[in-house]
Parts: sequence; C-alpha cells; structure tokens
Amino acid sequence: MDTATAELRTSDRPVRSGPPTGVARCVNGAGSGRMTRLWRGHAEDPSWARPASFGLLIATAILYFYNLTASSWANSFYSAAVQAGSVNWEAFFFGSSDAANSITVDKPPASLWVMALSVRVFGLNSFAILMPEVLMGVATVGLLYVMVRRHFGPAAGLISGATLALTPVAALMFRFNNPDALLVLLMTLGAWATMKAIEKGSIRWMVLVGVFLGLGFLTKTLQVFLVIPFFAIAYLVAGRTGLVRRILGLLAGLGAMILAGGWWVLIVQLVPASARPYIGGSTDNSFWNLTFGYNGFGRLNGNETGSVGGGGRGGGAGGGMWGSTGITRMFGDEVGSQVSWLIPAALILLAMGLIFRGRAPRTDNRRAAYLLWGGWLLVTGLTFSFMAGIFHQYYTVALAPAIAALVGMGAREAWEHRHSPVGSITLAAATAAAATWSFILLTRTTAYGDWLRISILAVGMAAAFLLLALNWLHHKAIPLVLAAAIAAGLAGPAAYTWSTVDSAHTGSIPTAGPGGMGGFGGGAPGGRQTAARGGAILRGGMAGAVPGGTTGGTGGMPGGTTGNAQRGTQSRGGMGGLLNATTPSTAVVAALEANAGKYTWVAAAIGSNNAAGLQLATRQPVMPIGGFNGSDNSPTLAQFQAYVKAGKIHYFVAGGVGGQQMGGSNAAQEIATWVEAHFTKVTIGGSTFYDLTRPTSSTSSK
Repeated sequence: MDTATAELRTSDRPVRSGPPTGVARCVNGAGSGRMTRLWRGHAEDPSWARPASFGLLIATAILYFYNLTASSWANSFYSAAVQAGSVNWEAFFFGSSDAANSITVDKPPASLWVMALSVRVFGLNSFAILMPEVLMGVATVGLLYVMVRRHFGPAAGLISGATLALTPVAALMFRFNNPDALLVLLMTLGAWATMKAIEKGSIRWMVLVGVFLGLGFLTKTLQVFLVIPFFAIAYLVAGRTGLVRRILGLLAGLGAMILAGGWWVLIVQLVPASARPYIGGSTDNSFWNLTFGYNGFGRLNGNETGSVGGGGRGGGAGGGMWGSTGITRMFGDEVGSQVSWLIPAALILLAMGLIFRGRAPRTDNRRAAYLLWGGWLLVTGLTFSFMAGIFHQYYTVALAPAIAALVGMGAREAWEHRHSPVGSITLAAATAAAATWSFILLTRTTAYGDWLRISILAVGMAAAFLLLALNWLHHKAIPLVLAAAIAAGLAGPAAYTWSTVDSAHTGSIPTAGPGGMGGFGGGAPGGRQTAARGGAILRGGMAGAVPGGTTGGTGGMPGGTTGNAQRGTQSRGGMGGLLNATTPSTAVVAALEANAGKYTWVAAAIGSNNAAGLQLATRQPVMPIGGFNGSDNSPTLAQFQAYVKAGKIHYFVAGGVGGQQMGGSNAAQEIATWVEAHFTKVTIGGSTFYDLTRPTSSTSSK
C-alpha cells in the first residue's frame, strides 16, 4: 500500500488537536512543555508545519499593515460614525452618523462597534480605525489554515491561507473600514463551527454556527444568508449523528441565529422613533424596510427606493449603472481582477474533489468540506452575477475564503491521486487554467508590462505539462514542478495585491489593483466603463448639487481639497460629496469650532459624506441631511425648522447631493430652499454657508 492510499483510507478521521502522546513527559518543566507543543504542533504534522503556519500569519500581518494609514479616513461615511460612537454610547449602540444621533448609517452597527472601541482606546486616527480590519484579515487567514489543515494536511492549509492573503480584493477590504472584513470573518467562523458540528454530530456546535451568522446579520444584514443553504446541507448530509438530531441541530442553529441577530433589531423596533435616530437608508424610518428593501430584495431586482440610480435588467447583458449582469460577471473587466484569478482552478478542483469522494461514507469530512465551500462559492457567486441592484466590486471579497479553501483542498486531493491519470490530469488542468486566466487578466492592464503575464503563462504551461508526467520525473525535480505551479497561480494576484497595499484607497467604492483602477469613475481597467457610468450621473444633475458645482477637488467639500492622490497614484475615491468626503480648510474648521458648545450640531449638510468631512475635522456633530444619498426623510422640513428655532444648528452647508432619487424623499431640497430664502449667506475660506443664527437676506463675507 503506498502513502497516498493510506492517506485516503484515513482521511475521514480528523487530525487530533491534542499534543503528541508523552510530550509532557519528555520535557523539563510545564512551561517548556507548553512551548514545545506550541512550536511542534500536531503529532501527525511534519516538523516544518507549525513554523510555516506562523510564518504565513506574520507575513500576512506585515503585508496588510504596510502603508495602512495612507488611506487616511478610508470610507469617511463609516469613519464619521466611528467617531460618533467613540464619544457617545447611544450613537455607538445605534450606529449613528453623528454624536447627536440624527440618523444612522445604512447598515447595522456591528462592524462600527469594533472600530469605535479601538478609537476609544487609541484615539481618533486612521490607524485606530483600520487596525481592527487588518487583525480580522490575519484571523481569517489563520482560521482558514486551521480548517483546511485539519482534514487535508498542513500543505493544503498553507496553500489556502496564502491564496486568501494574496487575493487582491481581500488585501483591499482587510485594510478598509467597510463592514465586509467583519462579515467575512464571521462567515468563516460559521464555516469552522459547521465543520466541528459535522465531526461531532453536535447540536451545541450548530448553536455556535447560528451565533456567528446572527452577528453577521448585524454586520451586513441579508448577505450573510447566502452561505446558510450549504452550511445546512453539509451538516444534514454528513453530521455524525442520527437524522432526527441533525434536524434538531439545524433548528437550534436557526434559533440561535435569530437570537444573536434579533436582539438589537428588537430593541430598535421597540424604542419610539422620537427617542432614537432615524434609520438611514430606510426611507420610512424602519429597520425592516432597510433590511428587506434597500439592503435586501432591492439589491436583487434593482428596485431600491432612494438609491442613486437604477440597477440592471436582471440578466444577460443587462446592467444599467451597476454593470452587466450574467454568468460571466465575475470574470468581466470590472470584477475579474478583484477575485477571479483562481476561480477556474477552484471549480475544476471542486468537481474532481466531489468525484474523488464519491464512494466515501456519508459522514466523510472531506466531502462535507467540498459541499460547504463549494456551495458557498456557487451560491454567492451566482447571486453576485445576477443581482440587478447596487453592486460594487469589493463585495466579491465574500468569495475569497471559498476560492482559497477549494484550491488548497482540491490540490491536496488530486495530489493524493497523482499516480493515476485522473489525478495528474486534474493537477495539470487546474494549473493550466490558473496560468491562462492570469495571463488574460493581466492583458487588461499595462501596469506590469508584458513580462509578467508571459512568464506566468510559460511557467504555468510548463508545470502543467510536467504534472502530466509525474510518474516519469526524478523525485528531486518534483518539488520544483510544484513550486512552479504554485508560482504560476499566485504571481498574478500577488502583483495586484502589492499594488493594492502600496496605494491609498478612499471613498465609498474602493477597488483593488494598480493605480487608475478606480471605483466610481474609473472602476474598469483604464476607467472605461465605470467612468461612463459616473459621467451619466453627473449629466443627470448631481454635479451642480455638490458645493462649487464639481466633483472631488475643492468642490466636494466647502473650502476643502480631496487629498486623495498619494504616492503619485490615482486614489479610488469616486465623486466627492456623494461617494467621498473632502478635507475642509482651516478657516472652515475654525468657524465651526467657535462656540461649538452652544449648538447640538455645528453644521448641517446634505448627504452623509458632505457632513463626514466636517465632522472628522472638527470632532463635532454635523447633521447629515437625507443620509448617505441625501434622499432619506431625515429631518423633515418641519423638524429642521424646529431645530433652527431652538438654536441647535449653527451653519448650513450650501449645495450637496440629494433628492427624490428612485422615489426617495425631497426633504433635503425643501430644507435647502427654505434656508436660502431666510438666512444670511456667508463665505468662509472660499466656501459658501448659511448662518442659521442670522435670519436676514443680507450677504456678508468672512
């Protein structure tokens, strides 16, 4: 019996997590024994496994921490909410945009809680906001290694962990303050707990799965539900217990998920609307509307009341301003370079892995892992491909753990069958697919010249050919062939990842890759398709609504500059005012800080990002009229008039984006019209404000 056959016959047994037998007896002192066990790892692992796993985590941390603060506030919309939560516990609980609790962000607050706690400890700065995201990334890489190693060995775990760490969109979002970093970590924790529940046939572990998914709901609402179907299928198929207990486990997990995600929702729904902030993005001050409308089914069908524009037509070449939908969306110009580098290889390895495990027992852990990760990839990938509503490239970070897991698992499975034609062909096909697709993706950018893509294709094809001839190769040549195959698969995404960490990313729609791969107004290579869509929005009239009548530059925020370009690269911020905040001038900051204690809000501005720049600069509450898009009914004209009469607001920022976008509220325009007709216009640092303490039609300058 050869080694591969022996491994196959024992692969269903999980690697023991305890220390090697007798280790404690073979060392002097308990402390020395613990260090030995920590460094040596599992008895079944080779001596290099634990040091290599530590090296993977250290390298990931160094990569993700590098140049971290270049992105400054990153997504100012969320950074302003973090600032508010760091100084006011009510704002912390609800996820308010401002410390005076006028309106929340358009997501539940779980990701904000982590960052706000960091800011409470380390102070308000870019590093304190972004550090938790990096730690989440390192934790996700480590967790993926542990999961894959358990049933496929340390080499497979290292391949999976490295693949995740070097996925460009993962390097982007684990260094950015959108909710996606916490969402991906929680989904990966859910996958880990599901595999534990399968191994042990445990209802208690399924309860933990529900807790992680419930917290995922409090991070980004319904997106976490995409992984649930195959978590449940994997447990129902492979759980090591009877059918009745498996069904009870699923019900227990469902109940735990409802409790873990529902307690906050229940409190929000029970608190009277007058005693809490407006639910941003909901259009009717209801969290359920936000969940199932704007952030829910509206994302699928494109009917998102209050959105900045229409979505796609639901399939084929349809797309509207959010890009073409259809089966090829994940491979297109706008999305492909973010995450798809190893999707072809992952699909090949998934199919062959299921075939290899076809005759395994029902409780086979490896087949359960293929069901879990394969279902995650297919359900999430297809949903992203066909959703007609708001879709951004960075959403695809949710695919990264599944792709990475399947690559490591499938490569190991095929390697164990390497002496058979089907095993060697699988290895060769996956390698050739990865190299070819990397070559194609690299033809879409001029950032690396021709040498990288040609080298990847040449090395990958040579490695694929040699993998077909493994049985005839000298054993000393095999490690070189394997190294070449891995290099061909990871070199392309590694280049994009380095470009990602080496440049700044700001605004609401960041994208990974070399400079110029912008979000809104430059998302496709060379800025072709997304620039056209951004132009369409500007032609629709929003440009005139931004202070100064321009986007970005000094027009995005009164008296400010974007400060987006760093290290000579184009920052991925998008339109100033709507999708990104800008930095106000010192004169503006001084004017707003003067007598700030007399006011509840030192200023009010249409749109959350217009308010965010002022709030982050002054550390004082600024009211974001209309929420993110300026289309929420918060506050109404009557409410705003009452605030002004009570002397709660000092300045109103002229201009701003907002309006009845896709059926949203027109309150922002009503407020702007009323202010312009009844209060004094003042110029501060070259920008226009209205002084709400001076109800006169005269005009003055400071």
